[in-house]
Amino acid sequence: MSSPTTAPESTEGPVGPEGHEGHEGPEVSTAGHPPEATTGRRRGPRPGGRPGRRVPRRLVQLTAGLLLYGASSALLVRSGLGLEPWNVLHQGLSRLTGLSIGVVVTLMGGVVLLLWIPLRQRPGLGTVANVLLIGAAMDGTLALLPDARGTAARVALMVAGVVLNGAATGLYIAARFGPGPRDGLMTGLHRVTGRSIRLIRTLIEVGVVATGFLLGGSVGVGTLLYALAIGPLAQLSLRLFTVPAAPAGTDAPAAPSPAGAPDATSGTPADRPAVAAGSPGRVILPR
Repeated sequence: MSSPTTAPESTEGPVGPEGHEGHEGPEVSTAGHPPEATTGRRRGPRPGGRPGRRVPRRLVQLTAGLLLYGASSALLVRSGLGLEPWNVLHQGLSRLTGLSIGVVVTLMGGVVLLLWIPLRQRPGLGTVANVLLIGAAMDGTLALLPDARGTAARVALMVAGVVLNGAATGLYIAARFGPGPRDGLMTGLHRVTGRSIRLIRTLIEVGVVATGFLLGGSVGVGTLLYALAIGPLAQLSLRLFTVPAAPAGTDAPAAPSPAGAPDATSGTPADRPAVAAGSPGRVILPR
């Protein structure tokens, strides 16, 4: 977009969100200015203007993060050394029903999303994409990747799965398109019950691991490694992949926060994001 021709900066009003058609700043009085001083184009978008320049990057980042999350989870499955908490449950249900684990991931995401209704949570684009993409990516990777043979290969798959999962978590969260279904459940229960997120998360994940284990899900050293490493890895990934916030009024708005829940970054300094470890839907939480 071209810059103002001869108008001084002081003649421009506040600019609305980029990509919101027809939104311009308030009129500025031309009194005392020569005509050519008021002919410069405002920096705000005009009808038919381009959407926020960061939105395409955020969409690519969202998609890449979710696909990588599903692929990294498949690596943990092939390692046979233990899964992350929710996938312990998914694997147990897969063995019980005969459905593929990716299909179970997708169906469970939809079921959990239904639990948002009484909690009055509002999904974002990232919430829906989470449900649709992770299970498909997981099944696709499992179809291409054979079982690991030998301890060294299994350990390598486990470590790669955990590291890539941490990177995927940061990619997905930093795109800022809303929490995943399981984290919306966590934040909704936090709002309704008043209990700490730490407590609610612990209760939920202990419950899904125990249930999944009883159904035949894999719990092992990979589960422990994941629990210990995913927080620091996701934190590092978040710092690397966070899309810088645009100046006020120059970018398209992010997905709305769940009703009544704290904003994803409220109370957290911009240079010190805090991540609740776990699934890609883990929201950025204030310290």
